[in-house]
Amino acid sequence: MTKVVFLPGADIDYAEAFIWYASESLEAADAFESAVKTAVRRIAAAPEAWPMAKRGHRMYILDRRFPYSLIYKVRGKVAFVTAVAHASRDPNYWRSR
Repeated sequence: MTKVVFLPGADIDYAEAFIWYASESLEAADAFESAVKTAVRRIAAAPEAWPMAKRGHRMYILDRRFPYSLIYKVRGKVAFVTAVAHASRDPNYWRSR
C-alpha cells in the first residue's frame, strides 16, 4: 500500500476548507473530513488509478457535495498531496509547491 503524505500547502488548504465547512455546519465539516479520508484510502490503495492533471500530478475529485480535488504526485511508494484544490480557484496556484 502506498503512503499518502500531505505537503504543508495541502495541509493549509485542507484546514482552511475544514474551518469554512465547520463555520457553516459541524455535519458538513464531518462529511468533508470523511470525503478526504476516503480519498486518501483510495489513493493509498491504487495511486495510479486517478487521472493525470499537470506536470506528472494526478487528481482525485471528491464526491459531488464538495468542489475539491486532491492533487498529488507519486514518487515510489509515497503519494505526496500537493493541494486540496477548490474547483473555483485558479488551477495554477499550487504549481510552485
